[in-house]
Amino acid sequence: MTGREPSRAEVRPHIRRAAGAEAPVLGSLGLLTVLLGAALPMLDFFIVNVALPTIQRDLAASEAMLEMVVAAYGITYAVLLVLGGRLGDTFGRRRLFVWGLIGFGLTSLACGIAPGPGTLVAARAAQGAASALMLPQVLATIHAATSGDRRGKALGLYGATGGISSIAGQLIGGALVTADLWGTGWRSIFLVNVPVVLLALPLALRAVPDTRAERPARGDLAGTVLLGATLTSVLLPLTEGRAAGWPLWSWLTLCAAPLLGWLFYAVEARGERTGGSPLLPPTLLREPSLRRGLALGVPLFLGFGGFMFVIAVAFQTGLGLGPVASGLALAPMCVTFFAASLTGPRLVPRYGSRVLVWGTLIQAAGVGLIALTVLWRWPDLGPLGLAPGMAVAGFGQGLQVPTYFRLALNGVPAARAGAGSGLAVTNQQSGLALGVATLGSLFLTLVPQLGVRDALLWALAVQVAGVGVTCALSLRLPRTVV
Repeated sequence: MTGREPSRAEVRPHIRRAAGAEAPVLGSLGLLTVLLGAALPMLDFFIVNVALPTIQRDLAASEAMLEMVVAAYGITYAVLLVLGGRLGDTFGRRRLFVWGLIGFGLTSLACGIAPGPGTLVAARAAQGAASALMLPQVLATIHAATSGDRRGKALGLYGATGGISSIAGQLIGGALVTADLWGTGWRSIFLVNVPVVLLALPLALRAVPDTRAERPARGDLAGTVLLGATLTSVLLPLTEGRAAGWPLWSWLTLCAAPLLGWLFYAVEARGERTGGSPLLPPTLLREPSLRRGLALGVPLFLGFGGFMFVIAVAFQTGLGLGPVASGLALAPMCVTFFAASLTGPRLVPRYGSRVLVWGTLIQAAGVGLIALTVLWRWPDLGPLGLAPGMAVAGFGQGLQVPTYFRLALNGVPAARAGAGSGLAVTNQQSGLALGVATLGSLFLTLVPQLGVRDALLWALAVQVAGVGVTCALSLRLPRTVV
């Protein structure tokens, strides 16, 4: 501490420095800005679900190409997240956040004007890369520029933003596709991002504090390539294998995944032992809170990603609901998720990790209620009939997601905020993509044999089993969450 009073030039309205401290503090406007940046990638991960039938008709896209529209974004997003976190640690998180915003706006424009399915897939892959630059900076900035109760509340809002964006994405997407603004049809779901980015850019430059690691790390080319290859070898065949008829390459790629994962770990461990700068230091995983949080996140996000995809497809193909009605069916889930995400952080100081347990039990009850409704009332079923189950499931989910991030990053030091945040978000996005690939593939495989209703029931049963795994992992967590 220097004891010097900060000058007026050093005290800005929305980027404040704590008295006598060197670290910048994330103000309210700055928090709102980074949360807006967090919402955009999550919206675009799910917003495309309700537009897929329209895209298929408009661009004459095959089923395999249509799945690549979803997979190209999810794979590049998941693969590059940790690298995005590392770059933010090294070059400054605000700088990377701004460049990510710019890239997201440009690639959204490219998606919106894509003339064919191949161009759209390429633009979606680039959009995923831009998202991977932007999103890790949000968690890392929150972790590095907040503390105590304020950090807990900020992490709760971050989790709420991600969940609400995921659900609202399909609601907004349905409304935009149906509105057909200026004849843009499905293209509006991407073009709408451009004015939002133009609004967020000046706010980011003004209100987001610039944080970075005290000792910038060197690049890790081998680790980056191996991590990307490992994630791709899992996500690509699971996403595209079914539509392509499970060719030989899909099985060979899956078999290569464990070897690539082992090579990645070996290279990172060697880099840490020899004083290098591994992309993901293995010692980071020795932090119990991060390790337990990552394990918990796999079934949590896998089930969520699969559920959102299956519901969107089942409602449109099985019930004949249009994009708006399909999105409206998720509205009760969005409302209760928001309410729970505001309630959960207030319960954590008193009840700790038991909030996660309650969330899993409530979610399981909601998914079970949806399944019973589908069983008894199909096909005479609309958004109103689904509302009770959706509301209960959304509340349970809303208790879990914000607590996941708070738990996972609980013990990560500020100097490793980028790497820890990148790992937590990579786990989230990989789980979402795996959910679409696995639960979605199960559903689409069963539809020709069982019909949409029974295929949906099987998918919901698998999700309830996944919620049970999340509950079991939650019971093993320490009761207290700081």
